[in-house]
This record gives sequence, C-alpha cells and structure tokens, in this order.
Amino acid sequence: MNIAQHIALIDELCFRPFPAEHGPSDGGTGGPGHFVAVLASSNGLRGGDQGERPVTVGQYEKYRDALYERLAPRWGETDPWNLQTVLLRTEREEIPEPWAGLGARARTAYLWEAGGTGRWVAVAVADRDETDEVQLLAVITEKAPP
Repeated sequence: MNIAQHIALIDELCFRPFPAEHGPSDGGTGGPGHFVAVLASSNGLRGGDQGERPVTVGQYEKYRDALYERLAPRWGETDPWNLQTVLLRTEREEIPEPWAGLGARARTAYLWEAGGTGRWVAVAVADRDETDEVQLLAVITEKAPP
C-alpha cells in the first residue's frame, strides 16, 4: 500500500468537482455531492477461502490506521465513528448517500471535516458483507454526517 498515493488521491478529491450523475469514477464511484474511492481491494475473497478474511480485514485496518496517523495532524484527532448507528437509523429514516452506503458496508470509520474545502472525509474498511471483497475506502462528500 502506498500511503502517500492514497493521501494524494484524497487531497485531489477534496477539490475535484463532483459528478452530476451516479456512476463510476476514478478508482471507485461518485455521484452528486460525493466520491467513494476504493484505495485497496482484496482479490479472491468473494467466494474464496473465508479463513483468509480475518487476516485481510486486520491488514486493511492497519492501512486505515496508517492513513489516520497521516491525516489526524492535518485535520485533528478523532475517535472512530461507529457506523452501526447509521445502519440502524436507515431502518427508520432517510439517511443520505454516501453515509447510508458506508454504514451498510463498514463497521467504523475515521471522519474529519477537511478544513478549507467544505468537504467531509471518511476512511473505513468495508468488511460487513462476508460474500464480498474487503476494501479500504475513502469517502469524500459535501454532506455532513448524519
């Protein structure tokens, strides 16, 4: 994993115009008001040996934490954000994207308001769906978290 490269992409997405429509974007997806960048993705866990999954999740959590160590001095230290509450709230209320999707895919995220950009940045490990690949995600959005 190239942390410097991931930080550069996050920085770029903090200033890139958002797409007008939902669809693929460089390294992930985008839509009105947000980008979801896949920084890293496992290869073969979908339908593969589930015994490898916990090891991969642990490694991706280390990558997420390494990104936190680089971003926290810039935007401030923060506690992990429990996305379980977001997931539960989607049953009772309309949670906007990208937050609803992030809550459905990841368990926790580090979250910052990226100073001077008017955008929010979250980094998370998408591991909630055991039938899918494990992914390290960066979410950049103009929508404040719910």
